[in-house]
Amino acid sequence: MCELLALSTSEPAQLTFSLHTLASRGSAKGGVHDGWGVAFYQGVDVALFREPQAAGDSALVRYLENEGPSTTLGVSHIRHATQGMVQFVNTQPFMRELGGHTHVFAHNGTLVNFQTNPTMALSGYSPVGQTDSEHAFCALLARLHTLWAGGSSPPPLEARMALLVAFAADMRALGPANFLYSDGDTLFAHGHRRIHADGEPAEPPGLWLLERVCMSAAPPPAHQDGVAIEAEAEEHDAMLIASVALTDEAWRPFNEGELVAVRQGKLLARHGGV
Repeated sequence: MCELLALSTSEPAQLTFSLHTLASRGSAKGGVHDGWGVAFYQGVDVALFREPQAAGDSALVRYLENEGPSTTLGVSHIRHATQGMVQFVNTQPFMRELGGHTHVFAHNGTLVNFQTNPTMALSGYSPVGQTDSEHAFCALLARLHTLWAGGSSPPPLEARMALLVAFAADMRALGPANFLYSDGDTLFAHGHRRIHADGEPAEPPGLWLLERVCMSAAPPPAHQDGVAIEAEAEEHDAMLIASVALTDEAWRPFNEGELVAVRQGKLLARHGGV
């Protein structure tokens, strides 16, 4: 399956923490070689980099490891193609504007009958490519449209959470529905099920979460190799969300169907799961 990875921090940091891991998990030898992408939020806008090739073979990934922009919110995706051709147009994360903010979406899973299911109605938001993931993003934007109408300020968090809880439940009915979504103000992550290394049918956890307080003055411990977070501030909060636990730290697995909201490295809200 695809791999998801997100970072939220209280102070601007370089996203080099993910790119080493992104490249290794996206190597052709690892069997996941259909594309990669990373979105760096810059205020309400996004610097988006994508390629329909293995991240481990990408000169652009190597460049971003050294020269990538600082950000307080980043979303990464490694693609294993199940629907849609291996093309740039089908490479995640996907990005659209709504309410004066840049919205980003990345999905891990495969949805069935999504094109005809009424819960995935597009209502004027049309996919550019052929993937179930982009279709789901457009369906989400259709639901968010009214909520964001009338201004560029983010709607109340409670209203956004309620809408996303309902949307995630509808996605789960169609297949594995692990996703990362951000409106530039808040990062939302939903964990469901995924196919794990043993190859068994999809099962929880679909995502893992790690909270850190990072000290830039101290050298990173060995267990942070490959996921170091580089920031100018002496101390900052950071939250990592990934498809699998990436280090030997105390990652917490998502409950099945759990949705969280994160801002500046802190958990704002959490909804259920079973």
